[in-house]
Amino acid sequence: MRIAADRDRCEGHGLCADTAPEVYDLDDEAIVVLLHEEVPPELERKAEAGARVCPVAALRVEA
Repeated sequence: MRIAADRDRCEGHGLCADTAPEVYDLDDEAIVVLLHEEVPPELERKAEAGARVCPVAALRVEA
């Protein structure tokens, strides 16, 4: 599984990082940073949960 992040769309709410800190982080400007190029199977549910809570749909999970 991969995650696509639209950093231009990200507004820095941080909900993804709060929900799944093992998958998402924020840079110094509070823009999303992906911690894994390929999400390990044990973190797939967390990755999906973090993408779902993004209020501006800046994250997309790709199988």
